[in-house]
Amino acid sequence: MSSPRFSVIIAVYNGARTITRAIESVLAQTHAAHEIIVVDDGSTDATAEQVKHFGAAVTYIHQPNAGVAAARNAGVDAAGGDWLAFLDADDYYYPERLQWHAEVLQRHPELDFMTGDFDYVQPSGELIRRSMESTPAGRKLLALAAGGEYRIMEGALIGEFVEKHFGDTHTLSLPRQTFQELGGYPRGIAVCEDVNLLIRLCARSRRVGVVCRPMAAYVIHEASATRADPLRAQRQTLAALLPLRQSLTTAPAAIRHGLEGCIRQARLDLAYALLKAGQRGGALKAALPLLKDRPGVASVRDVISIARG
Repeated sequence: MSSPRFSVIIAVYNGARTITRAIESVLAQTHAAHEIIVVDDGSTDATAEQVKHFGAAVTYIHQPNAGVAAARNAGVDAAGGDWLAFLDADDYYYPERLQWHAEVLQRHPELDFMTGDFDYVQPSGELIRRSMESTPAGRKLLALAAGGEYRIMEGALIGEFVEKHFGDTHTLSLPRQTFQELGGYPRGIAVCEDVNLLIRLCARSRRVGVVCRPMAAYVIHEASATRADPLRAQRQTLAALLPLRQSLTTAPAAIRHGLEGCIRQARLDLAYALLKAGQRGGALKAALPLLKDRPGVASVRDVISIARG
């Protein structure tokens, strides 16, 4: 396989404070990106001026505000690489992010997509935790890798990855053709649009390359959509996941099982957020479907716990 050409898509909305760092992290890659495309989703701050400082090194696209999914899709429409990589304006790549994926793909050209580990960090850059160490599938792969650089994820492990994924938008690489066949990111969803795409991608994948070392930094900040309005975020998360039941009825059993686990956690997260907001009745209503979705002692215990507040 020839070396993959990565089109890096950066969606941004009012990201003037961080977009320079994001772009510089792509320009600093040891495996050069084929192109960098920044899609400005209707920013009202100085984002455009910050991006234009990079001149011809960056393709800049401006669109009226339509949401992050539409912005990423617009970037893909303009892309010329055979592989896609994504980055949010407040996060950043580590220097070998593209190189590590390129090397694995050259050894295993049959892979359906690539993902990998990343660091959760404070805005100051202080490490909070590693992603793979925080999930069951991630810990299994790290153990299998035994200090190695990468592993191939297959079968039941992909289902566990669906239930609780460790790879996020900024560590995802997939063929542009696959993205287009999937229809891209779902529009009209402000939260969990990335997980929606990832689950659909997993449903059609058999072999997934996983780089078992941190490839990028995910910056935790209070202004994020999930933290600024947790109730809205949890409702939208559930709304993004539930339609997948219908569209994935013929998916492998491991994928459907993983999806149900993902939905279960989303229901619990919504119930917890409602309890925190003092809405015990609403929390119980949000949790009751657990008894139908996954009958058993664990669901009964969860519902009783929420009913007690």
